[in-house]
Amino acid sequence: MDRLATTFTGLNFVNPFILASAPPTESKRKILRAFEAGWGGVVTKTIGLHPVENVAGPKTIYQRASDIKPYVSRMKREDTVSHSSWNWELISDQPLDIWLPDLEEIKTTYPDRMVIASIMAGAGNDEEMENWRKLASACIDVGCDAIELNMSCPHMDRKDMGANIANDEEIIRSILKAVTSAVNVPIWVKLTPSTAKLVDAAGAAYEAGASSISLCNTFPSLPLMDPETMKFEVEVDGLVTSGGLGGLAILHQALQRVSDISKAFPDKAISGIGGIRGFREAFNFIVHGAGNLQVCTAAMEEKGSGGVGVDLIQELKHDLNDYLERKEYSSIEEIRGLARERIVEHSKVRRKSGNYNGGYSLAS
Repeated sequence: MDRLATTFTGLNFVNPFILASAPPTESKRKILRAFEAGWGGVVTKTIGLHPVENVAGPKTIYQRASDIKPYVSRMKREDTVSHSSWNWELISDQPLDIWLPDLEEIKTTYPDRMVIASIMAGAGNDEEMENWRKLASACIDVGCDAIELNMSCPHMDRKDMGANIANDEEIIRSILKAVTSAVNVPIWVKLTPSTAKLVDAAGAAYEAGASSISLCNTFPSLPLMDPETMKFEVEVDGLVTSGGLGGLAILHQALQRVSDISKAFPDKAISGIGGIRGFREAFNFIVHGAGNLQVCTAAMEEKGSGGVGVDLIQELKHDLNDYLERKEYSSIEEIRGLARERIVEHSKVRRKSGNYNGGYSLAS
């Protein structure tokens, strides 16, 4: 029995673990190495049509904490453990015409692995809608299995891209209308977690044809300033701008967002992202409703793997399979969403007095 095999949005995955759209999937070389290592799929680094040029300095840093004066810092110290990643990296700077033959070769080399093309264009006019259609069609024509729409990048220069548009239900619907008119494959929508309207945005996406919501992208954030040097831990010419916080630090917030979507739309698919470093984190995404698991920071941090988590995927597969076998589950579908009904409103949790009925009243 192959307990790790899973069907997600109609696609057959050899295992539910995939690399998220990020540096681990920025090139043909890395993706081929990832598949050789055993990952079930990849979401490519986001492909666009507009020129991209990153900042003149480090694009990603890793922050660590210690039990001795446990401040969080990128500073290398003894006996520290990973806390988070922070990046202000933009989407792929590799043009579409270079990506296309690479994608075709990747899919031809590993036909049993799922290749999801992450794409991004702008919004608000017919030209940008055509850009979405062009990107989607081109990627599917060379063999990609699905499309992920990037509506979540927290640091785009243009106001009609990334997280800047993810709260606008009209824009979400218009982009999905354009893409679904161009291709007939599963469409995943990656929404920003940094909104009070996430459930509404997800509902609009599902209604407009999204096969899955991908959560969570990194959270908007700033790096620390060193009190001695008065410099940010990453900056260019003394300046910094908003970047994205990822890794273990966002795990609990990511689980909350996945739970919110799962409770609102229990019959819909969710691809879980945010802080997965091992089986326990993956397990929690599954029981909150995720049927697919995306990994980034832990793969990037693994030494000697070229940033694609060669040892990590072996550990994830082994530990998940061992758990399913010990508990006599045939697949993750038997545990997916098990926590859903145990997440309740605050007033539903038993109180010491036993007669609490929710809320409070002010004395008149």
